[in-house]
Amino acid sequence: MNTASVDNAALLTTIDRVATAFSRLKGIKEGLVTDNAASGIQFDEWDWEVGVGLYGFLRRAISANDQKALQELVAWYGAQIERGIPPRQINSTAPMLPLAILVQHVDRPDFRALVEDWADWLVKELPKTEDGGFQHVVKERLNDGELWDDTLFMAGLFLAQAGVLCGRNDWIDEAVYQFVIHTRYLSDPVSGLWYHGWTFNGRHNFAKAFWARGNAWITVAIPELFDLVPTLGEKDRRFLSNVLVSQVRSLKAYQRPDGMFTTLLDDPSSPLETSATAGIAYGILRAIDAGILDKSDKIYAERALAAVLAEIDEEGVVHGVSDGTPMGHDLDFYRRIPNLPTPYGQALTMLLLTEVLIESGCRQ
Repeated sequence: MNTASVDNAALLTTIDRVATAFSRLKGIKEGLVTDNAASGIQFDEWDWEVGVGLYGFLRRAISANDQKALQELVAWYGAQIERGIPPRQINSTAPMLPLAILVQHVDRPDFRALVEDWADWLVKELPKTEDGGFQHVVKERLNDGELWDDTLFMAGLFLAQAGVLCGRNDWIDEAVYQFVIHTRYLSDPVSGLWYHGWTFNGRHNFAKAFWARGNAWITVAIPELFDLVPTLGEKDRRFLSNVLVSQVRSLKAYQRPDGMFTTLLDDPSSPLETSATAGIAYGILRAIDAGILDKSDKIYAERALAAVLAEIDEEGVVHGVSDGTPMGHDLDFYRRIPNLPTPYGQALTMLLLTEVLIESGCRQ
C-alpha cells in the first residue's frame, strides 16, 4: 500500500471510527459503552493507558481542526481534576503530555498551572536511579533502581513539552538527559533494539526482552522529541538520530512480510501485536519527516499500515493489541499477555492514520 495512493475518504471514515471507539472505551477490560450512553470521553481512570489514548485523540483533533473533540478533552481533564488526580508517578504522568499541548489551544490557566507544577515535581521529587535516571515508579510498586523504555514516552516527552511551554531550558535539558541515560542502559549495542528494562539492583536487563511495543515507544519518542523541541542542539540530534537509525535497521529485518511485528521482535512464534506495528510505522514516517531516516524506509511503514487497517473492525476497535505489560522476568511472560481493546491501541492507530492523511495532502 503506497501512502501516496491512499483513499483519503475511506481513511477519514476509518480514523473517525477509531476515534469514536476510543471515546466509547469505559476502561480496560470493560469494552465499549452503548451508543446511547453519555457523550464525550468515557475512560474513567487517570493513568498511562488513557494518557497515550488522549495524545492520539488530541493529535487527530488538531489535525482535523475538530473543535468538538478539543472541548471533549477539556471536559475530561476538568472533570478529572475536580474529582482529584491520583498520586504522581511515571504512568500517571502520561496524561500530562496531551494536557501540555492542549493548553496552547484553550484558555485554561488552571491546566497550565498543573503542567508547571507537575514538571517541577518530576525534576525535584520523582525518585531517581543511579546516574539520575527517572525511576519507573508506577501505582503498583516503586520499581526501585529500575529504568524502563516506556518512561521516555510517558514522562520524558511531557517534560520536554513543559520546558518549551514554560521557557524552562533546564527542563528541556533534563528531558534530553533522560533519553541519553535510558539509551545507555536499554539500547543493545549489537542490534540497536531496546530492552524492556534495566535494574541497578543486580545490574541486568531482566529477561533481555526485545518487547515490540516498548521498542515502538522509542521509535515514536525520538522524532516526537525533535518536533516538540525545535531548538534541540545539534549534538543531541546527531546522537539520538543515530540511536534511531540503528534501531530501525533491525526493526526492518524483523518485520513480517505481511507488515506486522510480533510481541517479541526476534521471536516469530510470539503473538502478533497491532499497537507496536502502528507505533513503529508512525515513528518511521515521523523520522522520515524529521530527516532522520531515508525516504526509502517508507515502504516498511506502508506495509505496516495495510496490516493495521486489516485489524480495525466496523465499530472502529483496533484488535490484536496486547494488554498492559509489566516487567517480565522470562520471555514466556510476554508470550502470555492477552489481547483486548485499549486506549493506547486506538491512539497509536490514530497517530499513524493521521500522519498518513497529512502526508497525502489531506488535512482532514
